[in-house]
Amino acid sequence: MSSTPEEKKSDHYDGEDVKVDEASIAFAKLVDGEADHDIKLRTMSWQRAMCLLFGDQVCLAILAQAWSFMVLGWVPALITTFLAGALFWISSLTMWKYLMKHPHIVDICDFGAQIFGGSRLAYEWTGFMLLANNILLIGFHVFTTHKLGGRCEAVTSHTSTGTPPHVSGARIINTLSDGSHCTIIWSVVVTIVGILTSLPRTLNHVSLMSIVSAICMGISILLFLVFAGIEDHPAAGYGGAYPKLGAKVYTTAFPAAGVTWVDCVNAVLNITFLWVPQILFPTFISEMERPQDFPKALAGLAGMSFVLFIVVPIIGYHYLGQYAEAPSFGSIQVVYKKAGFAFVIVPTVVIAVIYCNVSAKYVYGRLMKGSRHAHSNTALGWGVWTAVVTVIWAIAFIFGSVIPSMGDFLSLLGAAFDSFFGFIYYAIAYYILYKGEFFKGAWRSVNTVIHVFLMICGLFILGPGLYAAVKAIIADYSGGTRPAFSCASNSI
Repeated sequence: MSSTPEEKKSDHYDGEDVKVDEASIAFAKLVDGEADHDIKLRTMSWQRAMCLLFGDQVCLAILAQAWSFMVLGWVPALITTFLAGALFWISSLTMWKYLMKHPHIVDICDFGAQIFGGSRLAYEWTGFMLLANNILLIGFHVFTTHKLGGRCEAVTSHTSTGTPPHVSGARIINTLSDGSHCTIIWSVVVTIVGILTSLPRTLNHVSLMSIVSAICMGISILLFLVFAGIEDHPAAGYGGAYPKLGAKVYTTAFPAAGVTWVDCVNAVLNITFLWVPQILFPTFISEMERPQDFPKALAGLAGMSFVLFIVVPIIGYHYLGQYAEAPSFGSIQVVYKKAGFAFVIVPTVVIAVIYCNVSAKYVYGRLMKGSRHAHSNTALGWGVWTAVVTVIWAIAFIFGSVIPSMGDFLSLLGAAFDSFFGFIYYAIAYYILYKGEFFKGAWRSVNTVIHVFLMICGLFILGPGLYAAVKAIIADYSGGTRPAFSCASNSI
């Protein structure tokens, strides 16, 4: 359960290296401390943790990457993908090493406070970023906006290259049902389902849903690859229906003529944000029985991610070329689109459940701090948990329904927040871990340079990335926006 930084200073390890056996003893004591709890959080094996990671990362955003390849061309897109993946692996290991030295950390808020010396301001600011980011992302999964992509939502711009639609529960159902009912009705249905599936308190239970989610999304991705390969030609692209953009499907090595700098930055962010799930990792690790085993789960995730994030967009871009949309289902024939899209509804809900669980634990931990109800099967404990979950989904529903161009708004928050959650925080953590020993040996020297580059990437996203997001908002609003609580169909 999350506590304020001041209450945790007694657990600080003063930045000294913690040996594996010392870390094992520390975490074993935390597990033993839950022995008399009705609800035990620290129960996940590394295999269950890996399933949870798969459930979060195997998402529809993977099918948005062909669009990024279309904007950037083969060379920049592949370089960006490999580079983002390498930085994800290295930064995640740095986070884990830091957590091994500070076993008391239970969420990203604790992490943010700890790297700034236990700062209460850093704790509150990180908490705000956590809730704003996660609730708006859940809102994406409830309703729809105009984007799709990274971290299972997209960051793209309204340009000549097209406006990739975000795909939410309501949009998926509308696509499958040909918009037969008011969109708000579907949004309410998805919200209710989301609340019910978010009730399990432990991530160990949520990991079971993640298994089903990953399998469903895997089937959907496989169907897309098959359909893209067997159809005679793409159905349409953002520039119009086939063959308006040319009868011959083609790809480019570098950005095509007419692609702007803002287009390229947004495509780079679209790829990069897919590799930034670390906002969840401290909570995941805190619920493992042996957090020391997290690198095993991380290795499984990294291997799977490299295959899916590279192979799928390569095949998608090869077959769709200039007609690539985000998600790629928008570019294939209607009958194929519906067949593959039917499996997406499960991961759309489950991913939102994962983000809700992490957010709810942060809020619940602050409300129930020190109370026996926090870890007991009491009416009060479950009542407060249910209320927190319901409020989170309700706020997400309102944001998803009211904000005219929520995709652009989340792009803005993504550039502002993910610069910290995916890059800057771990560069700072590395500085604390190895202060005074940055160039102690060849590998340490290389690692130091990598983390300097990590900081530069974070600052780039916070600067030019934020600028590109603002430009996207201006472009979309100039073209008109949807009304709040609209009944109009938002099918692809």
